Amino acid sequence: MAELTRSSEASWHGDLRSGKGTITSTTGTLSNTPYTFVSRFEGTGTGTNPEELIAAAHAACFSMALANTLSRKEYAVHHIHTKATVHLGLVDGGYQITKITLDTSGRVDELGEDEFKTAAEETKRTCIISHALSAVPMDLNVTLEH
Repeated sequence: MAELTRSSEASWHGDLRSGKGTITSTTGTLSNTPYTFVSRFEGTGTGTNPEELIAAAHAACFSMALANTLSRKEYAVHHIHTKATVHLGLVDGGYQITKITLDTSGRVDELGEDEFKTAAEETKRTCIISHALSAVPMDLNVTLEH
């Protein structure tokens, strides 16, 4: 398989606090999507923020990767749901991503809780986005649905 590339573009106008920006992806899924200081650092207002987009990418990748891990082990996967929470905090006077929490659940035929947790831990090490974010501490909570 040839190397794949994915890209998005962002523009920012003005200073940090009163400025505003837009994000556009090449697929058009994001099209001039707004983001501001308020949407990023105060959690209010309209628009997205980079951490929310990281969380979305991580949740999507982890769910797909866990389904793949289980399918390769010949389990019948009904569904996997993952919520990724990116924690943003002040460290040494500047903002940093301090932790990522993955809450994943799923319904999988003939699978025990221990096997589900083991597969989720394996996926945390092998998921493309988890791997890219491996410098950030990550918590993983798993729930097998019956």
